[in-house]
Amino acid sequence: MTDDKIGPVDEKRAPASPWHLALKRLAAKPAALVALAVLGALIVAAVGAPLLAPYDPLAMGTGPGLAPPDREHLFGTDLFGRDVFSRVIYGGRISLSVAFAAVLISSLTGVVLGLTAGYTGRGPDMAIMRGMDILLAFPGIFLALAIVALLGPGLNNAVLAVAIAAIPTYTRTVRGCVLSAKENLYVDAARAIGVPDIRIVLRHLFPNVFAPVIILMTLGVAWAILNICALSFLGLGSQPPTPEWGTMLYEGRVYLREAWWVTTFPGLAIMITVMAVNRLGDGLRDALDPRLKT
Repeated sequence: MTDDKIGPVDEKRAPASPWHLALKRLAAKPAALVALAVLGALIVAAVGAPLLAPYDPLAMGTGPGLAPPDREHLFGTDLFGRDVFSRVIYGGRISLSVAFAAVLISSLTGVVLGLTAGYTGRGPDMAIMRGMDILLAFPGIFLALAIVALLGPGLNNAVLAVAIAAIPTYTRTVRGCVLSAKENLYVDAARAIGVPDIRIVLRHLFPNVFAPVIILMTLGVAWAILNICALSFLGLGSQPPTPEWGTMLYEGRVYLREAWWVTTFPGLAIMITVMAVNRLGDGLRDALDPRLKT
């Protein structure tokens, strides 16, 4: 008589969460991972600027004026003998921080307006969206220029101008997601049992707009960096001698032929940062898109 051997019972694994699947899809994209590493290195360099910069970015006479790159000055010096390498590192701290601030202001405002317009409908929806249409009638950079012209030059005003110009994109995206999500049965069920509107918006509708907003914010950082640097280059943003990338381009434009390094290295910093942010945004878009699960 033989004993029956009972094999191990197969346990059903819990389905992976959407965020876990998104991380797996993102990890499968080498370009996005490289962009994330580059962006992380830029942020670390910006945060650790006092430790990494060999000279004070505002100190004049650290070397001969318009000296080419060498061992003492890796990126050379500008007209006043200031170390370009130190100024580029500190410029990253300013450019990245103000870009993040502009994106945070525009995204928070756009999410609130989009949720309000999409959920309430009728009068509030009409008023909010007509206001967004007015802002969208102007190209982003021209709208930012007009706002700075009204408020006056300065880095804070430039951040506010870039943030206002980006609000319509978030508002329209969030509104579209809310209009689609509020037709689901679970939203009708929540209304039927008397759940307050604010709870429905935060608990049932906001999760549907979270992923698109994250993607927009990532891509919006690159747009904000370009526009804030453009405003500074035109003399409407950061003012000399502040070590900001756009301001450095403006200061070195006159010496482009005889001292190419004064503008080349800040320009490369802008290009690398924007490319890294865009590649990371593309990777996040593909990873968070539910249509790409298969």
